[in-house]
Amino acid sequence: MNQSDLFLPVRRVESLDPGAPLAVQWPLVLPPVRQLLLEGLDLGRVTVIVGENGVGKSTLLEAVAIAYGMNPEGGSTGAMHVTRASESSLAQMLKLQRGAAASRKGFFLRAETMHSFYTYLEQSALGSALHERSHGESFLDLVDERINLKGLWLLDEPESALSLAGCTALVRKLSGILERGSQLIISTHSPILAAFPGAKILEIGSWGMRESEYDRLELIRQWREFLSDPHDFLKS
Repeated sequence: MNQSDLFLPVRRVESLDPGAPLAVQWPLVLPPVRQLLLEGLDLGRVTVIVGENGVGKSTLLEAVAIAYGMNPEGGSTGAMHVTRASESSLAQMLKLQRGAAASRKGFFLRAETMHSFYTYLEQSALGSALHERSHGESFLDLVDERINLKGLWLLDEPESALSLAGCTALVRKLSGILERGSQLIISTHSPILAAFPGAKILEIGSWGMRESEYDRLELIRQWREFLSDPHDFLKS
């Protein structure tokens, strides 16, 4: 074990019962989920997950969040709000290997449930004015409000509310969080977030999971093809 692993909130994600047969049911039919349960996954200080819609990015992040003790609808390890339970059973199949000297705190920023999370904060004792800000501003302000939280940060498609400038601002804010000793796992379609300095990049799809380099990602190939000739790309 590397000395630095002692300070990672989650060093590795693996099956709670490696010998258990995998049923042919969702989400176990997703190749990345099956690979995770069969092989496990080692995480870095920053792990970025990319892939098309429907391949399992959010399912994986949600399961890690729940296994860590976080609310599936987002928030910190202390958040308790529930609107409609829709999470899979994957979290109950996972075991997290944690760093012995690492923080047990965490925060889950989930784009699809932010509206209900803002309402929860607004109605809590702490109060919140995030509903009064634009979508993008509220995302960045939320990160600012939690910026001193040291632990595991999970971000599921945070670019959904952000412009290019907003994405670069988010990278700068997350870099500061990283320097304070936190760990980041980011699911994204953004070429900007995928370029996070020093990140371990996982590309997931019908093949399962594979570690890749930025310039070899299908995501980056498609963006470059689009930008080289937008009109022709949209005709194809």
